[in-house]
Amino acid sequence: MSAADQLPLPFAHHPEFAAADLVAAPANAAARAWLDRTADWPEGRLALWGAEGAGKTHLLHLWAARRGAALCAGVGLAALEAATLPAGGLAIDEADSVPEAQRFLHLLNAARARRLPVLLAARAAPARWAVALPDLASRLRATMAVPIGPADDALLAALLARLLADRQLDIAEPVRLWLLRHAPRSPGALREAVARLDRASLGRGGGITRALAAEVLAELEAG
Repeated sequence: MSAADQLPLPFAHHPEFAAADLVAAPANAAARAWLDRTADWPEGRLALWGAEGAGKTHLLHLWAARRGAALCAGVGLAALEAATLPAGGLAIDEADSVPEAQRFLHLLNAARARRLPVLLAARAAPARWAVALPDLASRLRATMAVPIGPADDALLAALLARLLADRQLDIAEPVRLWLLRHAPRSPGALREAVARLDRASLGRGGGITRALAAEVLAELEAG
């Protein structure tokens, strides 16, 4: 039986998006700076892009909360009415997954007409999205795109500490350092590794040892 197969009672873990929980680092410095300069966005739009787990969703939540903007995932955009968009603007996570191109274009045009800022997030820059509608593709190409770069050692260490604290996991310092050295070097993979460690430790009813961490990472790398 694998380390991840022994969870007796699955408890959902829901990440918080508080400002104090954002790990500030050089990788997201440009994104953070531009979110403080909404009035300077060309065409009133900005897109954040980067790998899974880079912090795009966290930044979207913070910006939307600060401005009182509407926030939704791309697949849920159809539920929004242009006339009811708040004065704070619109934030769309996973914006490259919007299923209705015409609807997307209509909302972007409505926001521009009302001078409402629009913040987008996806794994790639908008110019690289697969968009068949020419007018929408044109709007997206004109959207300023700010990348969130790869995580450095300091960011990964701070993120690991935050993830462990969120799940109330107590790991000895040698095991923590081993995990940082051997885990995949991306925030998304590190989040998945900690989630699996949480499940495995609950299933076995013991602490998180180096052996357990090695087993979990091997399973993660094997897919």
